Amino acid sequence: MLIACILSLRTQDATTGPAAARLFTVADTPAAMLRLPARRIAQLIYPVGFYRTKARVILGLCRDLLERFAGRVPDDIDALLTLKGVGRKTANLVVTMGFNKPGICVDTHVHRISNRLGYVRTRNPEETEMALRARLPRRFWIGYNDLLVSFGQNVCTPLSPRCSTCPVRALCRRVGVTAWR
Repeated sequence: MLIACILSLRTQDATTGPAAARLFTVADTPAAMLRLPARRIAQLIYPVGFYRTKARVILGLCRDLLERFAGRVPDDIDALLTLKGVGRKTANLVVTMGFNKPGICVDTHVHRISNRLGYVRTRNPEETEMALRARLPRRFWIGYNDLLVSFGQNVCTPLSPRCSTCPVRALCRRVGVTAWR
């Protein structure tokens, strides 16, 4: 899950899945991954965005997992954040998807839509995560990202959202929306 999350950053899901499958067919543990040169990992994960950089990050993560965590991915956000290349979005995604623990994964869609609805007033994804942790009932944390990502890609788009067909239009404050369809 951790490596798949790294691959997914700034890459579409349709590209991430096959790239992860190719990589995990060749190496599916941190030790096996470390036996591969960065160049081979890059070949396996291409065409994910920043594939050369991600290959180096993957090797660093695997080295760190073996040295500091006995080869196991930690199930704690704070521990995950100590790994180079792991930010809050990735840490939350790993704990929610990999360990079924509560977390709020805030990407650009979750940040934008939570603010646009007027549910939070924040300047960046980290502030949004903290505001949602304080406000959103815990039972909704894990599913919140999935709901808003699809909604943000198809209805509440960054530029010119489809407000005329939006199912929550009556509840939305449209904060920051200057043009819509």
